[in-house]
Parts: sequence; C-alpha cells; structure tokens
Amino acid sequence: MAVPQFGDPEPGRAYPDRPAAFAVIERDGLIAVVRVDEPLRVARSRRGEVLDLPGGGIDPGESALAAAIRECGEEAGLIVDLEPEPFVRADHFFVNGKGDRHNTRGAFFAGRVAGEDPVLKIEDDHTLVWMAPCDALAGLDREAHAWAVAAWLRRRRWRAGA
Repeated sequence: MAVPQFGDPEPGRAYPDRPAAFAVIERDGLIAVVRVDEPLRVARSRRGEVLDLPGGGIDPGESALAAAIRECGEEAGLIVDLEPEPFVRADHFFVNGKGDRHNTRGAFFAGRVAGEDPVLKIEDDHTLVWMAPCDALAGLDREAHAWAVAAWLRRRRWRAGA
C-alpha cells in the first residue's frame, strides 16, 4: 500500500526525510492530543492554536515503537501501552518552529494509557488535552495527523463490528 504524502512543500526548498512516530491514545472515549505553545504556534498555524498527536522524531538507533512511547512521556507525561506495529503510515512536508524543513515519515501507533508520570514530561511547550476523536480530527494542525485519526476511527469501528 502506498504511503500518502501530505503538506505543500515550498518550491526550490529541500525537505530531507525525518523518520517519526506518533500515537493515537484512547482513554474513556477521548484521545490524547498535545497543544503546542509558542514559538510553533506562530510558525505553523493559521488558526491560532497548534494541536498535534503526541510523537516526534525517531532518535538514531531507536525503534519507531520506542520513539512513540518516549514522546508520549516527554510531551504529555503519559505511560502508554501501544500495539507493536503501526496501524498506518503517512508522510508530511513540515516546517518546525525553528524553520527547519523535513519530510516527516510518520509511523502511527494505536494504544491506551497505562499510567501517568509527570516526571516524564520534559517538553514545557506541550500541554496534554483530551478530545473527542471527531473534535481532534477537525482541530489537528497536520493533515497527516488528521488522516491517521480518521483511519483509526474507521479501524476502531470495523473492529467493533459496527
């Protein structure tokens, strides 16, 4: 299956590949998203608020699964239990708050909260927000994240036999 590509690259600019991992974490019918504060809000969003799925870049030697678990802790203080394989993959041309350009090659994992540990949360510019999946779908900043949530909703419905 082809991996979808999202985002609009600026002509003449390089977007080097950046492997990344993200998670759709469910608790009580809601999913975890992170609100990203300045300076990213100004650089990335036209809507005044940046909402992302928890996740980020994969460090050298790290698996995508380990990166998704680590990022859930660092951004949201969540201890998560993730399925071992991504349920979808999606790429996204992306410019971060520092102006660095990447083609984020995203692996998206599904999972649940196993616990919370505020000591894990080291990214002060990220705030955990629990949202109804359809509200998250409409509010997520990156098209690839919204697409992954839509795929997760369809998968969840299919698994429930609806």
